[in-house]
Amino acid sequence: MSSSIKRVELTSRAIKDLKKVKSFNLDLYGIVRAQEIIDTIFELLETLENPDYNFTEIGELDKDFDHLKYSYRKLTQHHCKITYRKGKTKIYVVRIFDTSQDPKKNK
Repeated sequence: MSSSIKRVELTSRAIKDLKKVKSFNLDLYGIVRAQEIIDTIFELLETLENPDYNFTEIGELDKDFDHLKYSYRKLTQHHCKITYRKGKTKIYVVRIFDTSQDPKKNK
C-alpha cells in the first residue's frame, strides 16, 4: 500500500494523444462509444491515484521507452495503451495511444 497519494498529471503530449484517440474513435464508432473510451481511460488514471494500490506495480514496464532516462510503465485497457512514469510528487502520463492505429504513430 502506498503511504501518500500522488496525483496524475497528463503531459502536453498525452493531452494531444487523448484528443487524437477521441477523434479516431469518433470517426470509427460515433460520439457515444468515443466518449465511453475516454471515460474508461480516465477511470484507469484514477486507479493510479488510489492509495490502496501501488501504482509502481500496476501494469508492466513499457519496453518502447527503455532508451529513456526514467522507467516507464504501461496500462492497457481495451485497445488503448497509457504510458506513465513516477515523478517526485506526481505520476506523469506521457502517452495515450489507441493500438488500433498504425504503431508508427506511437513514436
